[in-house]
Order: sequence, then C-alpha cells, then structure tokens
Amino acid sequence: MNIEPRVWRKVAVRADLRLGKLHMIIQNVMGWTNSHLHQFDAGGGVRYSHPHPRYDMDNDFQDECKVKLSDLASKPKDRFIYEYDFGDSWEYMIELVAIEEPQKNIKYPVCLAGEPACPPEDCGGPLSYPELLMTLKGPDNKKRQELLDWLDGKIDPEAFDMEAIEQRLRKWK
Repeated sequence: MNIEPRVWRKVAVRADLRLGKLHMIIQNVMGWTNSHLHQFDAGGGVRYSHPHPRYDMDNDFQDECKVKLSDLASKPKDRFIYEYDFGDSWEYMIELVAIEEPQKNIKYPVCLAGEPACPPEDCGGPLSYPELLMTLKGPDNKKRQELLDWLDGKIDPEAFDMEAIEQRLRKWK
C-alpha cells in the first residue's frame, strides 16, 4: 500500500495455512470486518479468492481455500499482493520474511509487530486516506466533526493496539 505513514504488520503463521484463512488473519490484524471482496495476486495472471456466485471461478479466480500459503511463498523474500475492497482498492504486499520451525507452545497465528493503526473501512482507499488524516489533524470544523461522527470518535491513526489484535485473533482461532 502506497500511503504515508506506511501501514504494516508482521505475523507468524504456519506454512500449510490456506489462503482463505490468511485472508481472515489479515482482516483480524488490520481490524477490518470482511465486508468486501478480496483477492490474492501471485502474478502471471493467477488470482485467488473465495468462490462467489457472481463470478465464474473457472475464468476469474482460483479457489483460495485449495491453495496453501507455501504454494505462493516458499522462500524468504517471496512476495504476492493481497487486495481488499475492490472499490477502495487497498493493496498490501505480503512478503515471506523467514521460515522457522513451529514452536510447540504457540498457537498460530501470532501478530509480532506492526504500526500504525489501519485505515478505517470504506474511507475511500489510498487516494482518500491522506485527506482523512489531514481533516482529523485540522481545525475543529463541521467537516472534521462529521468525520469523527462517522468514525464514532474511535480513531487514533498513529496508534497500534497489539492487545486488540491479539484479542481478535484469539476469538477467531
């Protein structure tokens, strides 16, 4: 995603994880609600997504539930794109950082680090998010108040709440 500040998360997962579950992990670590279409793009014209009745899976997408993370990223620095909300078009580069043996006492996935807060859903995507940030930092006026009302006053764009992410992951696991 090409926005400033750069939004990122580092998450430990198992290599045999299916892309459908990776999508849900991303939703949880970003704080989104899984209310939009998404896709994984590994390049070469191959895209993966959840089967959807409005799309012909044979022509548009391959079923993400049949593909493992290790099929797209098998060595460190392997990358692919995750796109969420085709209207807002949030694109995240997913990069395999390291391959390690799973630890027996850890229940995966685990969020290890990240910053800052994720952009709110339906805020217009990477082209509109900088304007949202400027409005929030700007003077107290009608536009700023409307934005805060829309967000229920619950936004600190610089905050990264690891505990909230871990709670969402624990509920989801």
